[in-house]
Amino acid sequence: MDVTRGQAETWASWFRPLGDPSRILILNLLATAGRPMSVGHIVDELGLAQSTVSHHLKVLGEVGFAVVEREITVSWWRVNDRCLACFPSAAEVVMGRAPAGTAPWNDATTRSTR
Repeated sequence: MDVTRGQAETWASWFRPLGDPSRILILNLLATAGRPMSVGHIVDELGLAQSTVSHHLKVLGEVGFAVVEREITVSWWRVNDRCLACFPSAAEVVMGRAPAGTAPWNDATTRSTR
């Protein structure tokens, strides 16, 4: 089965945010940290400006790669494991290495905050 237009649109929305090196670095840091991180921690680790990190986290959050848990004065960001579990399957389908029916495409399943 070929990739549907709906799948292509959803997956394009996943790939688009990864077109920026800073977002790749932030996502990698969140994925490898094994714990939620504040913007300040990410700034300290990557040496990026606070406004830059905040902007990129917003983009990663909108597509579902990262999720935030807000406390009174701090926002804790972490990687969304459900989304990242779907992403490699989508990439394999896009590249023709797996049938389209094998990859999830319902973005509601990837945007979970838990």
